[in-house]
Amino acid sequence: MTTSLLSPKFQVVIPKAIRKSLALKPGQRLHVVEKNGHIELRPILTADQLIGYLKNQAHIPFEREKTDRSLP
Repeated sequence: MTTSLLSPKFQVVIPKAIRKSLALKPGQRLHVVEKNGHIELRPILTADQLIGYLKNQAHIPFEREKTDRSLP
């Protein structure tokens, strides 16, 4: 278990191993959530980071109905 110290300015340093495993960058925004007496920090992902995010999810086939298409 890794620990961190809360500074007098209420700042927390995220340990290097966690920053590295989550690929966190300086200045990156985090969503802070209080849940059942615990604090969760969730990285807010940019559009660039979301590219390919669902790549390994199940493929859902989609077919348009002919009535959906505009007539020439």
